[in-house]
Formats: sequence, C-alpha cells, structure tokens
Amino acid sequence: MSKDTSMLREVKVEDAIGMILPHDLTQILPGKFKGRLFRKGHQVTEADIPALLSIGKEHIYVMELQPGYLHEDEAALRMARAIAGTDKCSDLRLTEPHEGKVNVKSEIHGLVKIDKAFVDSVNAIDEVIMSTIRSNTVVQGGASLVGTRVIPLIVDEAKVAEVERLAAARREEGFTLLEVKPFRKLRVGVITTGSEVFKGRIQDKFGPVVKEKVAQLGSVVVDQRFVSDDSEAIVGEIHALQALGVDLVLVTGGMSVDPDDRTPGAIKAAGARVVSYGTPMLPGSMLMIAYLGDLPIMGLPGCVMHDLYTSFDVLLPRICAGEEIVRSDITEMGYGGFYQC
Repeated sequence: MSKDTSMLREVKVEDAIGMILPHDLTQILPGKFKGRLFRKGHQVTEADIPALLSIGKEHIYVMELQPGYLHEDEAALRMARAIAGTDKCSDLRLTEPHEGKVNVKSEIHGLVKIDKAFVDSVNAIDEVIMSTIRSNTVVQGGASLVGTRVIPLIVDEAKVAEVERLAAARREEGFTLLEVKPFRKLRVGVITTGSEVFKGRIQDKFGPVVKEKVAQLGSVVVDQRFVSDDSEAIVGEIHALQALGVDLVLVTGGMSVDPDDRTPGAIKAAGARVVSYGTPMLPGSMLMIAYLGDLPIMGLPGCVMHDLYTSFDVLLPRICAGEEIVRSDITEMGYGGFYQC
C-alpha cells in the first residue's frame, strides 16, 4: 500500500471538519453548472457541510497526514520560500498553491539572477521539482521566475527539509539564490562612425535601433555624435562623452576586420582596458567590450542593426543592471549562443 493510500480514510462529512480533501469534488447542477466545488488540499470547515451534503456526499475520503509527511501544497510552498528567501520580499511574490504548484513571480522590471548550482542540487532529490527560467533573463513585473512542486500527493517531509537545508547552506557561503536586479537609468552616449554616414551619403540606421534597445531597459541616449573613419576623431569623441559624464559609450560601426575599420583601435587608443574584442556568440561575434576607468565602452558590429538578438542584447541588460562584464562572462556566451538559422 502506498503512503498516499495509507493516509486516506472514509468518514462522515460531519466528522470531516479540519481534515484535508485528497482530491477535487465536483458539483453538477443539470443545465446550469458543472465544475469544481472544492479543490484537493481543501481543509473542510463546518460551513462546507451543507454544500457537501447537497452533492450527495454523506461520507467522503479525507487525508490524515502521519508525522513526517507533507501535503503537496505545503511542500511546494516551503520550497518556493526556500529559494525566494521570504514570501514578503518587495521584489518577489509567491503565488498561492494551485494544483500542487507554487510560482515565484517578479514584482519589478529587471534582470533575473538564479543560482543554477542550487537548482541542480534540488532537482537531484527524488520526487521534488524546482523549475526556473534562465539566469540573466530580462523580466517584466508579474513574470514567473520559478515553479515548485512535488510528484506525489504526499511527500516525505525530510526531502523538503533537505531543500531548505541546501538553501541555507548556499546562502551561508555567500550565494544569492534568486533575485531580480532593477535596471538603472543610464545616460548613454553614442558615437556613429563611417564616412558614408558622416558625409550624408546614407542615412544612419544604427542610431534608432540602439536608442530603442536602450529605452526598453529604462535608459536614455543623451547624445549621438557622428565621425568619419578616423581614429583620432573617434578617440576625441570618446573623451568628450566621458567629460560629459555619460554612464555608457556605444560606438557603432567599423568593427569588422577590414583595414579601414578603425573602431577597435580607437577604443584602445582612448586608454580603455579591453575585456574582449570578439564574443563566442552568433550573431554578434565582432562586439568589443572595454572600460575607460569605470566607464563601459562597447563597440557594436553591424548585425545589431538588423538581427533581433545579438551579443549586444546579452550584455546591455547586465550593464544596465549595474554589473561589470569580465572575461569569464564572455567565455560563457558560447554555450547556447548560436542564434543563426
């Protein structure tokens, strides 16, 4: 006999007050209504007795949990609290248990960070499930981040306690299991290179795209400057934007390996420390990320103009969330970073 069955027994409805329903109970009103009257996990109250009798339930099966076991709803709720840290966090919200599942939702627009190692350790425990979106995903307020549940209706409490223990141990080691970083409102400067644009032979297509992507994260382009393919001119505009006090400089164009593409060399010549020229992601492999002091500078390849998702879309949200990009961040972009058809 399974543990689920051994904790069920049939009682009179009048004797069921305070006990838990192990399954949904359906009400049928011919020609009017057919649906759930009580959901599984409901705790029977005295006020429920007339409704139960009205659907012909003089006796019902109820659940009597033995010490050391949890109903699926309580188990899911405890696991959700374990990863969220609290159900009262201002940036995270836990849903009520529904069909044995609890979701953790974001209350803000921001960048979600999830400790994958913790999630993997939880899912190595038999009969428990913790499912998440990917870390570094941009989310809106109301987005679901994590779902928790257990497989059986009744689960050994020790398994849920192990999830809680793992969460506590991970936090003691200094790790944050789940958070949503709000985006800062950055003042962004754009330098558009290319003699064809500078001399008015073609229309600038980079600026509108970049401005839209920046605005979607709550920041604003405060200045856009146009220069020819001249290294000294590019260096001068980088320093001018730095003096203006911008929080991020985006240099568009001139990022390929053609001899007349001067942007990478100009960023270096401006005195910037280059984190990486190139990323293991397609599209967007020719992107450069560098820092002039604390000022991030990104050299953007042409694909940003026409591809919906590039390495720029991966790194920009992290910068807007206040993160410094380091070499290991670039290295990790290769796995799962092939977006071309």
